[in-house]
Amino acid sequence: MPDKAAPRTLTLNVEETDNATIVRCRGHLTSGLTDGFHAKIRPMVSYKKRIVLDLSEVVRMDSMGLGTLVGLYTSAKNAGCELQLLKVGDRVKELLGLTNLWDVFVIIGERGVKM
Repeated sequence: MPDKAAPRTLTLNVEETDNATIVRCRGHLTSGLTDGFHAKIRPMVSYKKRIVLDLSEVVRMDSMGLGTLVGLYTSAKNAGCELQLLKVGDRVKELLGLTNLWDVFVIIGERGVKM
């Protein structure tokens, strides 16, 4: 009998600093889990000036996760909020590169961008 796959989960921990709201994401940013992610982040863009998504512990992201990131980026930009990415893992880097979105997002630690 095959081993059961680990359940797909996404946890978000929000930390406030002097210059940003940091959302530490852990798990899967995939179909079926993106609604909760969007529901947590989207309201913040209307009253925060800067939101940093720490993606270092995102182990999997699919097209729904990528689409949610793009939607949040667009909402943030329209609201005058900076949405930035931090500690982007190799798989997420690959997806951003394949979709030509690498240069759209501000990625802290890349191209001289600092926290």
